[in-house]
Amino acid sequence: MIIQLTDPADPRVSDYTSLTDVQLRKLREPDEGMYIAESSRVLRRALDAGHQPRSFFMAEKWLPELSDVIAAHPEVPVFVGTAQMLEDITGFHLHRGAMAAMHRPAPANIPALLAGARRVAVLEDIVDHTNIGAIFRSAAALGVDAVLVSPRCGDPLYRRSIRVSMGTVFQVPWARLPEWPEGMSLLREAGFTTAALALEPDSLTIRELASRQYGRLALILGTEGDGLSHATLAQADHSVMIPMYAGVDSLNVASASAVAFFATQPGAAG
Repeated sequence: MIIQLTDPADPRVSDYTSLTDVQLRKLREPDEGMYIAESSRVLRRALDAGHQPRSFFMAEKWLPELSDVIAAHPEVPVFVGTAQMLEDITGFHLHRGAMAAMHRPAPANIPALLAGARRVAVLEDIVDHTNIGAIFRSAAALGVDAVLVSPRCGDPLYRRSIRVSMGTVFQVPWARLPEWPEGMSLLREAGFTTAALALEPDSLTIRELASRQYGRLALILGTEGDGLSHATLAQADHSVMIPMYAGVDSLNVASASAVAFFATQPGAAG
């Protein structure tokens, strides 16, 4: 159902208004049970993951490329407008093809998610959506089975997170913990050893951790500025460091996650 847009104030495209207002979207999208998939590739990955579209939103020139998607969802409105019209609605120039407003999937059951996992990542209060997306991309590429995010962590389904992850956020099962660090008890009950990435006097190196070959391992990553909380460090089984050279004291959290995920792959030690 293709709908030509003639008015940027059309209430039918309210899902796409003010996409550059991060604070507004962070509050609005989870409350309304939706998220935005930006670019043709990303929206295809969302659909392949079984997520359901509310609507599609694009310039007319993208209709042929997405004709199969549109045909497969005949009941879903396809809003089409000029480049200027779309920019007036979203607040930025849309140059990545199409967008889709998607229904959020139901939250994952954490015990069920952990039941089949060997390695998980826990993100504590990471608020930079670029870092969140990069961590999910590394998790998908390096075989992490699931990601848990703390109550104050940014939204993995925020537009920038999804885009930076290249849609891999749809591939890696994830859930938001109801509380943290109290939620670490869920990891213990599921048989996980918890390893917090932090520069502590008694920290293991990442190679030392990998050499222990824990059957179930949870890697905990902290916020960009302050790192992990004292409460988290006190409750974790181990603190773990990535050795640095040339006077560098630490890596960006997304880079550190990739190193840690690679080093702790089953069979990677030694």
